[in-house]
Amino acid sequence: MKGYWHIPAFGVAASFLAILFTSKWLLAVFFFWVLYLYYDQRLGKITVLISLTFSIFAYTYIPVLEKPPEEIATSKQSTFTGQVSSSITESESRIAFEFSDDSSDSRFLIVHFKDAENEETDGLKYGATCTVHGSPEVPDASRNPGQFDYQNYLLSKGISYQVVIDSLENLECTGSSFMNRIYQLRGELLTFVQEEISPETAAWLNALVLGDDTGIEDDIIELFQRWNLSHIMAISGLHVGIVVGLVYFLLIKLNVLTKEKAQWVVIFFLPLYAWLAGGEPSVLRASAMVILFLLANKMNWKFSVTDVISIVFMVLILLDPHIIYHIGFQLSFCVTLGLLLSKNWLSQTTISFFSVLNIGFVSQMMILPLQVEYFFTFQPLSILLNLIVVPYFSLFVIPFMFLLLLMAPAASSLVSYADAFFVMIHEHIIAFIAFIDQTLYFPWVIGSFPIIGVIVYYGLFLALMKNLELKQLKQAFKYGCYLTALIMMIVIRPYFSPFGNVTMLDIGQGDAIVMELPYRKGVILIDAGAQMTFEDNEISENVYKQIIRPYLYSRGISRIDAVFISHADIDHMGSLPFMVDDMAIDQVIVSNYYTFSEQLSQRLAANGAGIIRARAGEIITIGDQPFYVLSPEEDRQNTNENSLVLYTEMGGKTWFFTGDIGSDTEMDIINKYPGLTADVLKVAHHGSSTSTDPMFLKHLQPAYGLISAGENNMYGHPHSDVIQGLEDENIRIFRTDESGAIHYYFKESEGTFSTYLP
Repeated sequence: MKGYWHIPAFGVAASFLAILFTSKWLLAVFFFWVLYLYYDQRLGKITVLISLTFSIFAYTYIPVLEKPPEEIATSKQSTFTGQVSSSITESESRIAFEFSDDSSDSRFLIVHFKDAENEETDGLKYGATCTVHGSPEVPDASRNPGQFDYQNYLLSKGISYQVVIDSLENLECTGSSFMNRIYQLRGELLTFVQEEISPETAAWLNALVLGDDTGIEDDIIELFQRWNLSHIMAISGLHVGIVVGLVYFLLIKLNVLTKEKAQWVVIFFLPLYAWLAGGEPSVLRASAMVILFLLANKMNWKFSVTDVISIVFMVLILLDPHIIYHIGFQLSFCVTLGLLLSKNWLSQTTISFFSVLNIGFVSQMMILPLQVEYFFTFQPLSILLNLIVVPYFSLFVIPFMFLLLLMAPAASSLVSYADAFFVMIHEHIIAFIAFIDQTLYFPWVIGSFPIIGVIVYYGLFLALMKNLELKQLKQAFKYGCYLTALIMMIVIRPYFSPFGNVTMLDIGQGDAIVMELPYRKGVILIDAGAQMTFEDNEISENVYKQIIRPYLYSRGISRIDAVFISHADIDHMGSLPFMVDDMAIDQVIVSNYYTFSEQLSQRLAANGAGIIRARAGEIITIGDQPFYVLSPEEDRQNTNENSLVLYTEMGGKTWFFTGDIGSDTEMDIINKYPGLTADVLKVAHHGSSTSTDPMFLKHLQPAYGLISAGENNMYGHPHSDVIQGLEDENIRIFRTDESGAIHYYFKESEGTFSTYLP
């Protein structure tokens, strides 16, 4: 099997993809490929049997992420006995840990929101046996396409339920395990660093040495994510290499131990460091590879580098089958595999500048499909920024952080000078990255990456790298062009699609409707609501960042032709300020009685967004889609009644968008337009009892009623009388509070309604 362990590893990966995409044909492709290699006499029987066996085993062993059964979840208080199966995560506002229930074999996330600043947690330890009194709940799933799925995230960690406990008195814990001592040591190190070093430096030291990035500001983390620099903060091969180098230097160069004994120290020390550094997949992968290399050397096992990474890949999945769902695991192995397969080409470059550039190129190209799958975007210029930032962190910041940690216990005055020196340099580098972000951030918003596109992509990339290695530059250029063409085809495919859609997003208590015209002739928003923060009663950017933008990006949308804002309430326009700063908007359309704040007017002007004030009776055309303005005809001295009311025909249906108008305005509209009917009604004011008059419904005769309301909202929307009125008219009701986002997909004059939640 020497040199062939990557074949069964590919089989395990194929099984995972077959599970992930519920496509057994992916597994069949792997089977046929292995059998082809066997009949072509490139694989032996043992390799084929092991590969097929591992693949079948993985298909049955890797868990399918399915919503857990509701039977365990109950509103009643229940008692559970089991073990604490994670470290204890404590912040200013909450305490959380994972819990393995003995009776159901389920894993829970136990959460307690603090009542007091210093609550007693001495009994909470990794491995402790606990009795928990609480009510299990199924975690919230995403309610919109592109939105972060918290339920799926917990399922990918093997956690089925969440239990929120009111008091730590509902916990009775005894005992602990050996791992608890490691986590305690890690906590003590984190605390020591925070006490001995300035907050700015401590945040980076804890992140880069101990794997805790909670001290780094969210803006910096987002900045690094936008420029594909997050891998710098993931403890991986570089960090492990520094640890191994330090141990070797201290033990061998100082004549403490022989080389052979020092290797045994490394073998036993690396698992400890991996867990001290947070136990994330990237550090586990790097540590395990070093350990396997050293063991193979001592045992005279003949493994190639690809054998080692393949074996580590399969062993980690065997130990924890959920780990393969971890994005860090996927990115770490993709990058490492790409660099190993490209080692011959990379070794041909002797100039350091080009070596770093080539490594960055291979790394970015290897993870591009994964990055697009998770974040929907790709930043081509990130390769060049990595060229500057990676050497800075690799050659200066990370070694400096390790050195600072070693110096901290003994040389306080020297540490202070070193600390100040680091802050002085580092703040300029971060400022430089922020400047680049402000001036050169032009990401490709690609949207989803189809599975067949992923397969073709990696096939073309493999051919490109093979020809580069063989110095067949014309062939390499050809495959590079094919690769670029594939990406461009994925980017521009909406412009060749005859399908359009209308999506009412579930943003809670508010409105946000996205309309995509066929052939991408226009992208139109009707309202872009937001919510208020509890702490300072300010407009929150969360709705935009967590719902609206992810949905737009998932559809490959980075430019909006028009945003209609019905009226000036936060639940209808609150996300507009964040949106206009973040993506191109051609025009914002409001009623003639809408009042902009001076700040928002300036932001719109600065970002090139025109303002159109619409009057009743006007027709506004976006792309080739006309919108008829029905109201307001006059200033009604009320924000809701001054809502911009629109009428249009799309996908074979007529649509009536109402904003938050009340029954008086509804009646005025049908009196002015006595022949007006509509197939689809956006029910006004989230289903409030002040709107949707029965006479209005009888006149309009809609077949569908769309209601945007927050789940369990404090206003009781939609009102039972409104629901009854809609049902009396045999109107099919779609509600975001019950079904999440509501979609209407159409081609020409035929279309279908569907909901995001089943």
